[in-house]
Amino acid sequence: MVTSLFLAEDFMLPCLNKKLFGIECPGCGAQRSVSLLFQGEFVEAFQMYPAIYTIIPLLGFLLADNFFSIRYANRIIIALMILSVILMLGNYILKIL
Repeated sequence: MVTSLFLAEDFMLPCLNKKLFGIECPGCGAQRSVSLLFQGEFVEAFQMYPAIYTIIPLLGFLLADNFFSIRYANRIIIALMILSVILMLGNYILKIL
Protein backbone atom coordinates (compact mmCIF):
# COMPACT_ATOMS: atom_id res chain seq x y z
CA MET A 1 0.00 0.00 0.00
CA VAL A 2 1.29 3.44 -0.91
CA THR A 3 1.43 6.00 1.86
CA SER A 4 1.91 9.61 0.90
CA LEU A 5 0.99 13.05 2.05
CA PHE A 6 -1.68 13.44 -0.62
CA LEU A 7 -3.66 10.43 -1.75
CA ALA A 8 -5.33 10.43 -5.16
CA GLU A 9 -8.56 9.24 -3.53
CA ASP A 10 -8.78 12.56 -1.66
CA PHE A 11 -9.18 14.43 -4.96
CA MET A 12 -11.53 12.12 -6.87
CA LEU A 13 -14.81 13.52 -8.11
CA PRO A 14 -17.97 11.79 -6.90
CA CYS A 15 -20.32 10.28 -9.46
CA LEU A 16 -23.22 12.70 -9.84
CA ASN A 17 -25.42 10.01 -11.37
CA LYS A 18 -24.86 7.73 -8.39
CA LYS A 19 -25.55 10.55 -5.92
CA LEU A 20 -28.74 11.71 -7.62
CA PHE A 21 -30.26 8.45 -8.85
CA GLY A 22 -28.54 5.81 -6.73
CA ILE A 23 -27.19 3.82 -9.70
CA GLU A 24 -23.73 3.81 -11.19
CA CYS A 25 -23.00 5.29 -14.61
CA PRO A 26 -20.94 3.56 -17.34
CA GLY A 27 -17.92 5.63 -16.29
CA CYS A 28 -18.00 4.68 -12.60
CA GLY A 29 -14.69 3.20 -11.56
CA ALA A 30 -12.51 4.94 -14.15
CA GLN A 31 -10.84 7.31 -11.67
CA ARG A 32 -10.21 4.55 -9.15
CA SER A 33 -8.86 2.35 -11.95
CA VAL A 34 -6.32 5.01 -12.97
CA SER A 35 -5.33 5.38 -9.32
CA LEU A 36 -4.81 1.61 -9.09
CA LEU A 37 -2.67 1.72 -12.23
CA PHE A 38 -0.41 4.35 -10.67
CA GLN A 39 -0.07 2.12 -7.60
CA GLY A 40 0.98 -0.79 -9.83
CA GLU A 41 -2.11 -2.89 -9.18
CA PHE A 42 -2.86 -3.84 -12.78
CA VAL A 43 -5.24 -6.74 -12.19
CA GLU A 44 -7.29 -4.74 -9.69
CA ALA A 45 -7.44 -1.84 -12.15
CA PHE A 46 -8.84 -4.16 -14.82
CA GLN A 47 -11.39 -5.59 -12.39
CA MET A 48 -12.46 -2.09 -11.40
CA TYR A 49 -12.82 -0.75 -14.96
CA PRO A 50 -11.85 -3.06 -17.86
CA ALA A 51 -11.99 -0.33 -20.51
CA ILE A 52 -8.98 1.40 -18.96
CA TYR A 53 -6.68 -0.82 -21.03
CA THR A 54 -8.26 0.34 -24.29
CA ILE A 55 -8.80 3.98 -23.34
CA ILE A 56 -5.16 4.65 -22.42
CA PRO A 57 -3.79 3.33 -25.76
CA LEU A 58 -6.57 5.20 -27.56
CA LEU A 59 -5.57 8.49 -25.94
CA GLY A 60 -1.90 7.81 -26.63
CA PHE A 61 -2.64 6.93 -30.24
CA LEU A 62 -4.75 10.08 -30.71
CA LEU A 63 -1.90 12.16 -29.33
CA ALA A 64 0.68 10.44 -31.55
CA ASP A 65 -1.59 10.82 -34.58
CA ASN A 66 -1.45 14.60 -34.17
CA PHE A 67 2.33 14.62 -34.53
CA PHE A 68 3.04 11.73 -36.89
CA SER A 69 1.48 10.42 -40.07
CA ILE A 70 0.23 6.97 -39.13
CA ARG A 71 -1.01 4.56 -41.76
CA TYR A 72 -4.59 3.34 -41.19
CA ALA A 73 -4.98 5.77 -38.30
CA ASN A 74 -8.74 6.12 -38.76
CA ARG A 75 -9.29 2.36 -38.71
CA ILE A 76 -7.19 1.93 -35.58
CA ILE A 77 -8.95 4.80 -33.80
CA ILE A 78 -12.40 3.45 -34.69
CA ALA A 79 -11.44 -0.07 -33.59
CA LEU A 80 -10.14 1.16 -30.23
CA MET A 81 -13.25 3.29 -29.73
CA ILE A 82 -15.60 0.42 -30.50
CA LEU A 83 -13.69 -1.92 -28.22
CA SER A 84 -13.73 0.68 -25.43
CA VAL A 85 -17.49 1.18 -25.74
CA ILE A 86 -18.09 -2.59 -25.74
CA LEU A 87 -16.00 -2.98 -22.59
CA MET A 88 -17.69 -0.02 -20.88
CA LEU A 89 -21.19 -1.22 -21.64
CA GLY A 90 -20.36 -4.83 -20.81
CA ASN A 91 -18.93 -3.79 -17.45
CA TYR A 92 -21.96 -1.57 -16.80
CA ILE A 93 -24.40 -4.38 -17.57
CA LEU A 94 -22.50 -6.75 -15.28
CA LYS A 95 -22.59 -4.17 -12.46
CA ILE A 96 -26.35 -3.75 -12.85
CA LEU A 97 -26.98 -7.50 -12.77
